[in-house]
Amino acid sequence: MASVDTAAPRGHDKKKKKRRKMRRLGVRIDMTPMVDVAFLLLTFFIYTTTMSRPQTMEINMPPRDVSVPVAETNLLTLRVKEDGSIYWNMGFEKPEKIEFKGLRAFLAEKIGQNPKLITLLKIDRKGKYTMMVDIMDEFTLAGISRFSIAHMEDTDKKILEKVSS
Repeated sequence: MASVDTAAPRGHDKKKKKRRKMRRLGVRIDMTPMVDVAFLLLTFFIYTTTMSRPQTMEINMPPRDVSVPVAETNLLTLRVKEDGSIYWNMGFEKPEKIEFKGLRAFLAEKIGQNPKLITLLKIDRKGKYTMMVDIMDEFTLAGISRFSIAHMEDTDKKILEKVSS
């Protein structure tokens, strides 16, 4: 709160005809409520920042010089086009279209049939980032822990054009 010192002014004396200067009023501001609010905000921000933890995913990257041969029967390839349509194939089979809704059940079935399954996710560079994250979430929910991510090459696009038409 603030207060104003209102002492009686020493303006004009009727007996003396001299004019004296008016005395300046004193202003005193009480800082206690402002300190209370500052500490309240400080404790609020400290409390809310400790409540929200960043969500991260651990990614194990292989060394650049190492190539690991994978059997075609153990490789499931998922290709995601720019428009979000998903195609899958095992090895050198012809890619088939699958809806995102049925992806989790399909992946759980495939990992149940082959526990050594490695999934390769190829996404078009013009595709949306959220699609990749959603598919990686489906991998986690289906129990797939071994997967790789790559960008879609021109040969993959040609293969999908043949299947689409």
